[in-house]
Amino acid sequence: MTAVACNPRVEVDPRGPRFGAAITTVVLAASLLLVGTTAGIVLVAWQALAFGLGAFVGLHAQPYGLVFRSVVQPRLAPARDLEDAAAPRFAQGVGFAFAAVALAGLLLGLTTVAIVALALALAAAFLNAAFGFCLGCEMYLLGRRLLPGGQRVAA
Repeated sequence: MTAVACNPRVEVDPRGPRFGAAITTVVLAASLLLVGTTAGIVLVAWQALAFGLGAFVGLHAQPYGLVFRSVVQPRLAPARDLEDAAAPRFAQGVGFAFAAVALAGLLLGLTTVAIVALALALAAAFLNAAFGFCLGCEMYLLGRRLLPGGQRVAA
């Protein structure tokens, strides 16, 4: 059985991840402003959870995606094009890694590490929210092109 048969392609409205990136931008900016406080740690932990759900459970479980699908999407015209969920899901994993590093940094007193990780995640979220450029998605697509066998799965 091929990978395509085992893992059917899941498609998402591309406006959903962009909506999530806008919320993520706000959460990460607030986290940076609140570094060193309990509220800052809670926000980073929340964002790590949100990223983790999107990456490891699926975009259907990502909290900001749930808000988009239940509140925002019904008020919009249908999406003209859908996109493969694999790239945004990978981007959620990258975000999770940065949020986990930031959270560990905060809990271990490595404030500089936490600030750098949060700032990088914030920059990536802002690029997606403001310009529709998903850095994690681009990393995924580049990896698919460069890794052996990356072109075997039909699009």
